[in-house]
Amino acid sequence: MMPKITRKLPAKSVVKSLAAKPAPAKKPKKLKPWTAAEVHEAFARFHKVNPEPKGELEHVNPFTLLVAVVLSAQATDAGVNKATRALFAIADTPRKMIDLGEEEVRNYIKTIGLFRTKAKNVIALSEKLIAEFGGAVPRSREALESLPGVGRKTANVVLNMAFGEHTMAVDTHVFRVGNRTNMAPGKNVLDVELELVRVIPGEFMMHAHHWLILHGRYTCLARKPRCEVCLINDLCRWPEKTVA
Repeated sequence: MMPKITRKLPAKSVVKSLAAKPAPAKKPKKLKPWTAAEVHEAFARFHKVNPEPKGELEHVNPFTLLVAVVLSAQATDAGVNKATRALFAIADTPRKMIDLGEEEVRNYIKTIGLFRTKAKNVIALSEKLIAEFGGAVPRSREALESLPGVGRKTANVVLNMAFGEHTMAVDTHVFRVGNRTNMAPGKNVLDVELELVRVIPGEFMMHAHHWLILHGRYTCLARKPRCEVCLINDLCRWPEKTVA
């Protein structure tokens, strides 16, 4: 009599894992890039509705603008304005800021996030402005970025708002709008900045970053974008937009 041959079946866990193996993920659909005419049309609409957009950070001169932008990192413009109104009333130059001292600066800005580090930077940049730039805010990105607490975005804001340079400051709002609309997609803020500078017509560059910031802050919101009131909803490439 021949021995009975038995087949060893795979364990239930193996069978289950094989059955539950997910299907290969579909590649995301490549979005159609904007044409030059579409970009021009978008900014022409922004210009028509708001010809002279203004930054929302309060300031009285290039120095106070520089300080306000440094303080605005990881903080709201409204929160910064509330703290700086009293500060700038008594310290609107680098010398006055130094004379006020780091401890007093901290007291004025203590409602702003990271206020201790920011107070230290405000005093340090004030000292460097006096020591190396004659107390004036420099007009080059390289010089601005050499100041404590000043990065590329801050330098771009100052160059644009204080000196009329055609720079593009990319904050979280501009980064979102550039990627979501597919006007200027990029993996990081520098990619988005360079693409926006490349595609935006020169006639609109002076105010372009303000239009995009305001659009991201009040219309193209992070969680619930207001597509129904969006000026450029017909041009936007976002697959999930609620207006065709």
